[in-house]
Amino acid sequence: MVLQGSEDICLFAGNSHPELAHEMASYMGIKVGDAFVGHFNNGETQVMIDQSVRGKSVFIVQPTCGPNINDHVMELLIMVDAVKRASARSVTAVVPYYAYARQDRKTRGREPISAKLVANLMTTAGVTRVVTVDLHAGQIQGFFDIPVDHLAAAPTIANYFRAQKLEDVVVVSPDLGGVTRARILADHLQAPIAIIEKRRPKPGCAEVMNLIGDVEGKTAVIIDDIVDTAGSLCEGARALQKRGAKRIFASCSHAILSDPAVQRINDSPIEKLIITDTIPLPPEKASDKIVVLSLAEPIADVIIRIQSHRSVSQLFR
Repeated sequence: MVLQGSEDICLFAGNSHPELAHEMASYMGIKVGDAFVGHFNNGETQVMIDQSVRGKSVFIVQPTCGPNINDHVMELLIMVDAVKRASARSVTAVVPYYAYARQDRKTRGREPISAKLVANLMTTAGVTRVVTVDLHAGQIQGFFDIPVDHLAAAPTIANYFRAQKLEDVVVVSPDLGGVTRARILADHLQAPIAIIEKRRPKPGCAEVMNLIGDVEGKTAVIIDDIVDTAGSLCEGARALQKRGAKRIFASCSHAILSDPAVQRINDSPIEKLIITDTIPLPPEKASDKIVVLSLAEPIADVIIRIQSHRSVSQLFR
């Protein structure tokens, strides 16, 4: 897709995932903008935009991911403030991974709703539009009073699995809350779905209670939005193996992979874990079982459509 009016667009990158920004810029036929994003001697974030953004559409690529999540959030906010004060026409925050999304409601007394707080911070800083991928809860879009383009990684993941020519596929949701995500992938693969029923006695701990659907003798493809320590994912894979699944694959949009996630995946019956590059995969977390798919082109296509005032929803069909 050709970017029209490239002279009216500026794309900048923070420090969380500059590789993604450069890949997107290359696809669009532009260069990543000149900016310094670093720190003062006392640790405060320092931002200097080294080119004019007056009257231009500015896109800032910054997944708010680890290992320095709070630094990356502050980088995004300060970059937005900098270009807003430099008379940018609009400021779109391209946040493939949205931090604090797992605290989207109060489940007990005296808990914060951090997902709403981050939305408020971004809007107050001057963000006029948000582009993100697979929010942990879709209703987080409602925390913003500005447009939110909510992309799904499922089409890219589906393309990978179609290329593998797997037989007797069943798409598995790892919990009841992920059924819609599983249904989207299942529709792309023209496969049935199954659901793992589990409970969480405490945060970070999951117990498989039941399996809804038939997986015996089939190739199970688990899909989730986030894999953190991979405890729940690997427990679900073992439950599928016990119930007769012939082969087991897993996929997710956001691979946080906190220790000991990679070791758990390597020791599990999962053949391959398919992830996207919304979060960069450090070399020390690489594994023969982990396959990384790029979302640079789909995200860049959204930017092109935004800039040319064309429908974004057509990309999801």
